[in-house]
Amino acid sequence: MNAPSRIDGGMIGRSVPRIDGRLKVTGAACYPSDVGVEDAAHAFLVTSTIARGRIKQFHLEDAQAVEGVLDILTYENTRGKVGKARFFAGGGYTSTTIMPMDSPKIWHDGQIVAMVVAETFEAAREAAHKVRVDYDVREAVAGFGDTRPQPRQMSNPLSGSDPKTGDAEKAFREAEVQVDAYYATPTQHHNPIELFTTTCVWSGDTLTVYEPSQFVHGLKNGLAQQLNMSADKIRVVSPFVGGAFGSKAALTPRTAFVALAAKRLNRPVKLVSTRAQAFTVSTYRAETEHHVKLGADRSGRLTSLSHEGWEVSSRPDNYKVAGTETTSLLYACPNIYTKVNIVHADRGTPGFMRSPAEVPYVYALECAMDELAVALTMDPVELRRINDTQVNPIDGKPYSSRALMQCYDRAAEAFGWSKRNPLPGSMTDGDWLIGWGCATACYPSNVAPAEARVTVAPNGTVRVQTAGHDIGTGAYTAIALTAADLLGVPLEQVSVELGDSTLPPAPVAGGSNATASICNAVAQACEDIRDRLAQAASHADGPLGGADHGAMRLRDGRLVTPDGRSEPLKDALTRIDFGPMESYVKYTPEIASGTVKVMGHKMLESGLPAMTSGSAAGDHIQYAFGAEFLEVRIHRRTREIRVPRIVGAFAAGRIISPTTARSQLLGGMIWGIGSALHEATDIDRRAARYLNDDLAEYLIPVNADIRDVDVIFVPEEDYQVNALGIKGLGELGNVGTAAAVSNAVFHATGRRIRDLPIRIEDLL
Repeated sequence: MNAPSRIDGGMIGRSVPRIDGRLKVTGAACYPSDVGVEDAAHAFLVTSTIARGRIKQFHLEDAQAVEGVLDILTYENTRGKVGKARFFAGGGYTSTTIMPMDSPKIWHDGQIVAMVVAETFEAAREAAHKVRVDYDVREAVAGFGDTRPQPRQMSNPLSGSDPKTGDAEKAFREAEVQVDAYYATPTQHHNPIELFTTTCVWSGDTLTVYEPSQFVHGLKNGLAQQLNMSADKIRVVSPFVGGAFGSKAALTPRTAFVALAAKRLNRPVKLVSTRAQAFTVSTYRAETEHHVKLGADRSGRLTSLSHEGWEVSSRPDNYKVAGTETTSLLYACPNIYTKVNIVHADRGTPGFMRSPAEVPYVYALECAMDELAVALTMDPVELRRINDTQVNPIDGKPYSSRALMQCYDRAAEAFGWSKRNPLPGSMTDGDWLIGWGCATACYPSNVAPAEARVTVAPNGTVRVQTAGHDIGTGAYTAIALTAADLLGVPLEQVSVELGDSTLPPAPVAGGSNATASICNAVAQACEDIRDRLAQAASHADGPLGGADHGAMRLRDGRLVTPDGRSEPLKDALTRIDFGPMESYVKYTPEIASGTVKVMGHKMLESGLPAMTSGSAAGDHIQYAFGAEFLEVRIHRRTREIRVPRIVGAFAAGRIISPTTARSQLLGGMIWGIGSALHEATDIDRRAARYLNDDLAEYLIPVNADIRDVDVIFVPEEDYQVNALGIKGLGELGNVGTAAAVSNAVFHATGRRIRDLPIRIEDLL
């Protein structure tokens, strides 16, 4: 099939309101949590109050006595009824290998130990609070700072290797200028507005699941594996997702037990976890530590780069994000050493959280680069310019495109960086110390197989169907713009259906791959329709008879030729069929790896990850880049920290939907500010328990914390990444932000804070 046509002046790249915006702001958008089903019973979870040990005995009498209680599930009546599914981080489905209610063993605090089902939510909640559990308690390990857990290197297919080249240690010893520092990032938890909910409805031997999901085909197939049934008998519905960014990508332990409860009762069951429970029944960003060593000559050229990381994971799982694959290729350096270690503790298994690898690892490197600039008495932008590279320093593969320094130049100009006095503590405004900092943003341009169905009705309206997902990123709008552009119809004539496992399979909405993957599938389907229409028109009597069908395009509701001849789309459709015209496409990225190239669609239809990483894209590597500049103001006496403005410039290939793309980058930078100054899950390290498991104590930025956020798009054409030139940017915006904040704090105060988050007490 021909590559999709690129039409100048078409719908792609136009700033338009979200096509689903009215539904969302009026409350008409139906999220899985909102679905009402007839005669539903309500479930409530009971979670462990210890972090390690075994259940000795349940006391259920008081709970069973609550009026309306229908069932109480524990390992005693569910053992063996829910099987194991493959671990997501190992190329499977589930967020953890820990199986709750399968045995009396307790792996972590907040583990699901029982589920109460009752006629009403209130009755289920009351009964759940009356469930008493006797435990055999064992001493728990919380993670870092405890000498008992041992670092252990384990294989993880999704985390890559430890890149190395040259002799980094020798080069560091001989370097004229050195930086040797440790950095740390805390545990952070997802707190989406839409809680983690599941509603299960059986109809005979078929099951319908309403659950917010970033991967409905993965959820369907993984759940089928757990329930030992055919995936064809399960339907997952999730047309809108009220916040996700990794927390709803994998199958979590609750879903199978809600399905089991609905089967036992022969009626629908709905579960809504509490926000406190969400801290332990879903995943989170792992706590990390980093040791970065940089060596350079007096001109600023890097001669040695060493980055070793440690990540906390659960006792049984080998999950790691391993971000050294990115930090090793960010700057030119002849000698590089990296290593990632896992520290196993009595905690739940971490998971993906927006830019999972890049946020903590790039934070450490970009802070170290700033420290190197200070040691060299050099402008940090110029240090990055000196070490800019167009190839991967590990294997010499070229970037498909890399506009990092163009981003720095655009952002620096907009920010006014040239007015910066580099001396720490030198810029003030009354009682406020002013600090300016910058950092690099980057993210691999991933892409995956995707399938889509495009149907054009006789009246010219277009219907696009794919089991992709809109997690608030604007997928509906980007997909509609693509179809409108390629078919030459007004945007209002395009409808898009997403988030249903009965639709053509699409990849997980993660890794910033969704727009590139799905829009290319949709574009190919539209190109197929155009080609068939053009061929029919060129071989028929009419205004386009005899014309070159390959040169025809669909524009403004007409099929047109380069010499100006045209025919209305409605007329062209009659030559094919008087009914709807349909095209079903299975898109496979040209850069797909061998396994994905051959097995990609089988993997996709089986709900398995089949993404091609931007850092391993055939004979080149492909990344999106950005530069962020940020100002902090720190009160001289109280040490109150404020961020009055931030500027980010980003080169992310072809921008399909500027309105929603800007929103993503803006939101990412705000998230980055939160990561630097607010977000941290506090842990009672004696008991390995989370303390601030609510939105009152888990701090996130609010309107008062955010003022001016400026997003700049740096034009970039790169059709090596895919036929539409899309790089992806959902996760790009919050990479580097925390480092820019940390670097600005140093510039304001002269104090280098290397552990996040930076709070008032760190500066007193």
